[in-house]
Amino acid sequence: MPFAADGYERILAYAAALLLAVVLVAIARGQADWGRVPMLVWAHLATIIVALALTPVMLLGRRGDRRHRRLGTIWVVAMVLTAALSFGIRQTNHGGFSLIHLLSAFTLVQVPLLWHAARTHRVDRHRRGVRAMVTGALLIAGVFTFPFGRMLGHWLFG
Repeated sequence: MPFAADGYERILAYAAALLLAVVLVAIARGQADWGRVPMLVWAHLATIIVALALTPVMLLGRRGDRRHRRLGTIWVVAMVLTAALSFGIRQTNHGGFSLIHLLSAFTLVQVPLLWHAARTHRVDRHRRGVRAMVTGALLIAGVFTFPFGRMLGHWLFG
């Protein structure tokens, strides 16, 4: 298979699948609070779930074909929407922006660039960009949604 996943990409794929499972468990456990969650937060969670679900498929599947390009476009839209929606979510930090919003701004710039790299057949640049986005914007940022009394952490750990 051309451009087969390397070891790091396999780790990223499995980590994304694990994080997706943990997010879904947390959401299920938080059912009693669902009515108090703003629609903006639900939209943000939905776009994250789409990106997390597509990540293993994209990293472990065949690359460069029509399916990969279509799913990649959906992933890009999900990532951009996730980042854009985050600017309206400011329940922490006394209603102001927090450090995570810097990552959102970075994502809004970088994700279109990695999509453009793919469209212009700069495969190495695209691959590095995807790996960086999955590592930072999905996995590291995702892990930080659980500690410090945040909603998903509260739901998961009760």
